[in-house]
Amino acid sequence: MLALSSIAKNFGGLQVLRGFNLSVPARGIFGLIGPNGAGKTTVFNLITGLLAPSAGTIEFAGYRLNGWAPHRITRAGIARTFQNIRVFKEMTVMENVLVALGERRHYGARQIFFPGRQIRMLEQREREQAREVLARVGLAAKSDSLAGQLSYGEQRRLEIARALATEPKLLLLDEPAAGMNSAEKQQLMGEVVKLGEAGLGIMIIEHDMRFVMGLCERITVLNFGEVIAEGTPDEIRANDAVVEAYLGQDETEPAAS
Repeated sequence: MLALSSIAKNFGGLQVLRGFNLSVPARGIFGLIGPNGAGKTTVFNLITGLLAPSAGTIEFAGYRLNGWAPHRITRAGIARTFQNIRVFKEMTVMENVLVALGERRHYGARQIFFPGRQIRMLEQREREQAREVLARVGLAAKSDSLAGQLSYGEQRRLEIARALATEPKLLLLDEPAAGMNSAEKQQLMGEVVKLGEAGLGIMIIEHDMRFVMGLCERITVLNFGEVIAEGTPDEIRANDAVVEAYLGQDETEPAAS
């Protein structure tokens, strides 16, 4: 479904990615890991059109995405969350999701200022769709709450709900478990598994190794802008280059005090 070929990304004289290749099938849960500064979020920014590659091609569902604007990529079927939470805190949980659903509306100013029965029916249908999406991430009971009043973990899940509202084929999650406690992480893992079982392609950037190893079918490891390993969680755990570059003592022996 997604293929990045010979991708390079330069910021002035700094080369963040070089010769990067990635292939993601239509279904399944996949991980992208690596130490801070490895280029992981840059990969997501390239896929979603926030950045343009310095070299290489990005293809999704048969389309070449190079040069596409972010909103066009979203409409093609790619949605994402961000490292830093970006919910609309002064809006309700329901309204946050309705914003995403509004991306697919096709009516103009006249219908907005003089709504007829058809528009009111459409708005009611959108609210029903929003409630269904919120139910998928366990937030249906909070639909009328202000987003800023949610816990940190709930705001993370609201971001996922807003992404799901765009009806993606591929969902990119950038450190979704960051800041969550153990119980919240377990709940999120269950929700992500259900999304994968429903046929959604999911790609995760995450520093919590228990989280990513417990979810992903295959994992790609970045270090200094280059792929150093790809494989199943067991293969990644056993890879000496990965242990040295990223997993380190957390996955081997404890450090001497």
